[in-house]
Amino acid sequence: MQIGVVTLFPEMFAAVTEFGISGRAVKNGLVTVDFWNPRNFTADKHRTVDDKPFGGGPGMLMKTEPLVASIRAARAAVSQGQHACKVIYLSPQGPVLNQAKITEFASQPELVLVCGRYQGIDSRILDVEIDEECSLGDFVLSGGELAAMALLDAVIRFQPGSLGDEDSARYDSFANGLLHSPEYTRPQSFAGQQVPEVLLSGDHEAIRVWRLKNSLGTTWLKRPDLLQALNLDREQQELLEQFINEYKSRQ
Repeated sequence: MQIGVVTLFPEMFAAVTEFGISGRAVKNGLVTVDFWNPRNFTADKHRTVDDKPFGGGPGMLMKTEPLVASIRAARAAVSQGQHACKVIYLSPQGPVLNQAKITEFASQPELVLVCGRYQGIDSRILDVEIDEECSLGDFVLSGGELAAMALLDAVIRFQPGSLGDEDSARYDSFANGLLHSPEYTRPQSFAGQQVPEVLLSGDHEAIRVWRLKNSLGTTWLKRPDLLQALNLDREQQELLEQFINEYKSRQ
């Protein structure tokens, strides 16, 4: 997978490209991440990358010419010529990223991520150069770099060979619309609590059922809104009812 990032601060991305799972994937050539800095596309001696908004008001906008030039250079370099490369602008005004969208992006052979700064970018650039806007949530960051790094990390997890266990991404929270079931490791007894016996039983079917029930229950407790978007099958409905009844009996 080839990813181009348009950013004024490419050095920030070392956190993703040099460390952890994502850093290993980049080092092993599973993902290529290159950077285009709008400052390198300026024509004045001060390398100006911001400009005043028409109509006045506080703040500045990213300067149009160097931003557009860097986006087009990134798209041309990243695209393999077989189809249009998708350009994504990280913006608080975009739809909130979720696992389904990450899975969609991860299936693309190329992506270009555009990191805004200041008060944002000229609206006409959105119309002409941007395919999608994406947000981390209903809050504002100083720039799009942190959001782009989160997207990068999430997308890289889906690239074959990036994880030690290829099933890991398939069982992540949100992979099936639910939160992950609780997990346990050694020691068996900790803080007066024991590991559930079923997880020590070696009974794979019983473990599957326990994990499904507790995944449903965890989602019901922490993110009930997610359940509203799902069409649960009979097994899931019965297990969720069991969890709710057991939970209420303990209260």
